[in-house]
Amino acid sequence: MTVVLVAHGSADPRAAVRTRALARAVGAVPAYLDHAGPRPGEVLFALSRAGHRSAVLVPLLFTAAYHGRVDIPAALDAARAGGLDLDVAVADVLGPVDGVVPPELLDALSHRLAGSFDGLVLAAAGTRDASARETVAQVAGELGARFGVPCAPAYATAAGPRPGEAVASLRAAGCSRVAVSAYFLAPGRLYDAAAASAWAAGAVAVADPLGAEPALARLVRRRATEALLVPA
Repeated sequence: MTVVLVAHGSADPRAAVRTRALARAVGAVPAYLDHAGPRPGEVLFALSRAGHRSAVLVPLLFTAAYHGRVDIPAALDAARAGGLDLDVAVADVLGPVDGVVPPELLDALSHRLAGSFDGLVLAAAGTRDASARETVAQVAGELGARFGVPCAPAYATAAGPRPGEAVASLRAAGCSRVAVSAYFLAPGRLYDAAAASAWAAGAVAVADPLGAEPALARLVRRRATEALLVPA
C-alpha cells in the first residue's frame, strides 16, 4: 500500500519543501491540489503504471472544508473516469473528526510552542465553512486546556477574527504574554500574514508551522492505517 499525501499547494516554494519533508518522514509520495505539482491524479496514474495495485490518499488538511469535501473526491473521480486501475482509499483530514481532536495534533502544536505565556491564539488559514471553523475552535479549546490558559481561534483570511485581533482581545482581557500557535502545515502567504498580524498586536511568540513535526507524522500514519480498515 502506497501512501499519497495531498496538500493544498502554494506558490511559495517553502510550502513544498515542508510537504516533501513530511512525506519523507512517513515514507509517502506528495501531491498537490494547486500550484506545485504533481496533482493527485498524476501520482495515482504513475503508481498504477509502476505496478502498484492500491494506494491511500491522506489529506494534509486540518478541516473538512471545501478542499477536503470537494477537491480531493473530484480529483479521484476524474482519475477513475480517465481509466485509473488502482484501488484507492481516502483517509480523514488531520483535524478533528466526529468531535474528536487527535492527541497527536495537540502534541505537535504543543511541541512547537516555547517560552512562557498566559494566553494563546490558534492561528489558522481560514475558511467560510462554519462547521470547519467549529473544529478549529475545538482544537483551540483543548490546546488552551492543556496549558491552563485561554486560547482563542483566529484566521488569516475569510471569517475573522484575525490573529492580531485575537491577541489584542486577550491582552485587553488581562493576558500579559500572548503566544500564537500556528495551525499551518507550512509557511506561505497566509502564515506570513497571520504572523505579521500577531506580532503587530504584541504577541510574545509565534510558533513555526507544523511541517514534519514527529507527532504530526504519527498522525498521518494513523490516518492512513484507519483508512485501510474501513470496508469498501
